[in-house]
Amino acid sequence: MHPLLERATIFCEGLDHPECIAVHPDGSIWAGGESGQIYRISSDGSSVVEMVNTGGFILGIAISPGAEWMAICDLGKKCVWRLDLESLRLSMLSQGAEGHTFQIPNYPVFDAAGDLYVSESGAFRQISGKILKIHRDGRGQIWHNGPFNFANGMAMGPSGSELYVVCSWLPGVERVSISSDESSGGRSVYCTLPKTVPDGLAFDQMGNLYISCYAPNAIYRVSVDGTAVELIEDWEAHTLSNPTNIAFGGPDFDQLFSANLGRWHITKIDLGSKGLPLASHKPKPTSNES
Repeated sequence: MHPLLERATIFCEGLDHPECIAVHPDGSIWAGGESGQIYRISSDGSSVVEMVNTGGFILGIAISPGAEWMAICDLGKKCVWRLDLESLRLSMLSQGAEGHTFQIPNYPVFDAAGDLYVSESGAFRQISGKILKIHRDGRGQIWHNGPFNFANGMAMGPSGSELYVVCSWLPGVERVSISSDESSGGRSVYCTLPKTVPDGLAFDQMGNLYISCYAPNAIYRVSVDGTAVELIEDWEAHTLSNPTNIAFGGPDFDQLFSANLGRWHITKIDLGSKGLPLASHKPKPTSNES
């Protein structure tokens, strides 16, 4: 058994092959299912409730600054939904941008101002991925035309000036700088992970990047100097089974939660390293803040 696997447990069960996961500031955990389900999981894992259903196939989700609403990437409906977290009202946010209609809207990331970046994976086995940006006013644009080799999970870098993008068939992670005018800047390969299919990303407060892999059943950690090590692996695929998206949470924000597309549960790993707070975990900017 991999040493860290002893600190990994099944946090909750009864989900329909969850691809995505997000941690709300109140400690609850949200996830999606392959038949359009959006689940809310209590902070202790004792309750799993289906809150809404889009009728599609849920990929990535993200909670907005201020935690008022959730962005939902839907493969089945080829769109991004907006879910008001108080009223549970579901509405269409975007079907793409001028010059591009979503084909595989895969993963959303908010910046501190509330603008939303969405990875568009592109056609399967073709290098045609993009990154779209949905502005606070609802306007969509092609932010980076790529092409990325199946753009998948993403994470805002610790400085907020770089966006990290999984390219599943690279396989690895690319880094795109965000210019002062908020346009896309330089692009580079951050790391490669041969013989893997990377999917999700999360940073800790020390700047280490965690990469969950659909295959093998593993999570890697890339240190700030670019060194990649296998953090945890489950060859039996019982505790980790096609881990896709990951998110930090828990009372001390030092537990790593993983969705498992291959099974019906969420995994909790007592990592002991504190996660980097996302835009949803920080105070919402006031109207006179830039």
